[in-house]
Amino acid sequence: MRLAFLASAVVALVAAPAAAQEAPPRGVVELFTSQGCSSCPPADRLANELSHDRRTLVLTLPVDYWDYLGWKDTLASPGNTARQQAYSRARGDRKVYTPQIVVNGGEATVGGDGPAVLGALARAESAGGLALPVSVSVEDGRIEVSVAALRRKIETTHAEVWVFALERERTVQIGRGENAGRMATYANVVRHMTRLGAWDGAPAKFEIAADEVLQPENDGVAVLVQSGTGGQPGPILGAAQADPPRFGAATTAAQLAREPF
Repeated sequence: MRLAFLASAVVALVAAPAAAQEAPPRGVVELFTSQGCSSCPPADRLANELSHDRRTLVLTLPVDYWDYLGWKDTLASPGNTARQQAYSRARGDRKVYTPQIVVNGGEATVGGDGPAVLGALARAESAGGLALPVSVSVEDGRIEVSVAALRRKIETTHAEVWVFALERERTVQIGRGENAGRMATYANVVRHMTRLGAWDGAPAKFEIAADEVLQPENDGVAVLVQSGTGGQPGPILGAAQADPPRFGAATTAAQLAREPF
């Protein structure tokens, strides 16, 4: 019953008419997962499904704390683990587990529970979604980010701008551990994250050399403007993404003008 509900909900999101796709931003879904976690494959599939909704930015962050179970996660990063732990401290619940999904930097839920994740997204959207316009372009070896002025009041205007290097899709054959013999496919895998600077609520621009962020296997870039700090992250205010042209098919300047999420 749950799978049927989830499938119909995701189909409705992806098949929405173009006018609906241009509605205010929906949200950012961060999945903390592990190749050594037997409960993670349903969450990995859910993240793949949600990644087809252009109003939802999905980030997959493999963590390394289950590596001792007999299979070292080939995509895991200590930085991803540190981000999940920072979220738990910011929420005050200290809950760190896989699969876990965090929506818009706030509400956390079990990653494989489709209705719970969709409910968290709906609540984030009803609360205003990602109201801050953000754009990112990758051109001439540079990553350029523009952040507009905040259009609504928040508790604090201190925020940070982060850029994430992504692999849009990665399939891994798991050789040992709880998922031995499985093939796992991940969407928008975070391979590196870089802090571009602080943001105080005023319009701002940020720029960095693309080779400081991207490796040849990276074919996506995401940008988050998030209140708080890396060690104490708060709600995500705005987000955008781009596909670096030098790592894929030719991309025009018009295509690189980002649709804010």
